[in-house]
Amino acid sequence: MYRKIVYALLFVSVVLLSGVAGEGSAAASEIALTSIGQSPDAVMVNVVLKRMKVAADYNATMKEADLAGHKILIAVVGGSSKGLGAAGIDRDQELARGIALVNAAKSQGLKALVMHVGGEGRRGELSDMFVEGVFPLADALIVVKGANADGLFDRVKPASATVLEADGIQTVGGSIETVLKEWGLAL
Repeated sequence: MYRKIVYALLFVSVVLLSGVAGEGSAAASEIALTSIGQSPDAVMVNVVLKRMKVAADYNATMKEADLAGHKILIAVVGGSSKGLGAAGIDRDQELARGIALVNAAKSQGLKALVMHVGGEGRRGELSDMFVEGVFPLADALIVVKGANADGLFDRVKPASATVLEADGIQTVGGSIETVLKEWGLAL
């Protein structure tokens, strides 16, 4: 598990240092990006978006008021006890924040893309709690292969949601691009 975390951090570092991250054609005001569960996965998705030249307003502890002016909420689900501790919130507070945030986004007319990019290695009781609470609220879902081996995502997904599967974090950009274009975002 630690090897995967180190690999992910190295991936983020390489991308940032290589200079491929930059401002893009999608304005920052169009996409709000947050973590639900405080894992580093949302940071990795932010790096992927930057590589795609898509800017997003990232805030790991985003509140409902932070949604103003956005068209899309991307919520990346993955539980981290250390991340929750660093943010000064407990798992129940985080679950309530996540559910309220996605519901507020939808009530304000935003589309909600909910993602789980940590794969099987980021599953467990804590992550599954956030998956079960937030995934049923999504307009579209992206998961990585292997994460759904037990069928959890199939059980909790809304019937109307588009579900895309990516091979891993390195290839998730194609799935994100598909959803954003479907929702009319110029990339």
